[in-house]
Amino acid sequence: MPEHPILQSDPIAHTRSFPQLTESNEAFWTSGASGNWKLPHCSLCNRYIHPGQPRCPYCLTNTVTPKGVTGLGNVFTYTINRYPWSEGWAVPYVAAVIELDDQPGLRVTSNLTAIDPEEVHIGMRVEVCFVESSGRWVPLFRPAGTGK
Repeated sequence: MPEHPILQSDPIAHTRSFPQLTESNEAFWTSGASGNWKLPHCSLCNRYIHPGQPRCPYCLTNTVTPKGVTGLGNVFTYTINRYPWSEGWAVPYVAAVIELDDQPGLRVTSNLTAIDPEEVHIGMRVEVCFVESSGRWVPLFRPAGTGK
């Protein structure tokens, strides 16, 4: 059986290491299974928090629970890695910081997939997609609207 196309284009899928699941990070790593990505969100000050933590760093309350995000955003910055950092990594691949549409300044670091690295540019519209690895649903990003 052929591999899932996103898994084929994830350059480090088989070598990723993951943190232990906690109440603060579980939604980040598992909500992709449903296709509805969730990030920690403070219900008091109405802000997303990434990386996840049990207390809101803005209002210092414990009112943090997972809440869905659109998964849409722009490439804030990126780098094209042309040399493998670990044995078995396919190169070149793109590591990028994505600013999500859901909140100004809400940024996540991920890999871009389903695109020639030379076509990536700052400001490029992207959407989240997921690949399952070791019981985690890894959020990757692809060009928005491609559905690849």
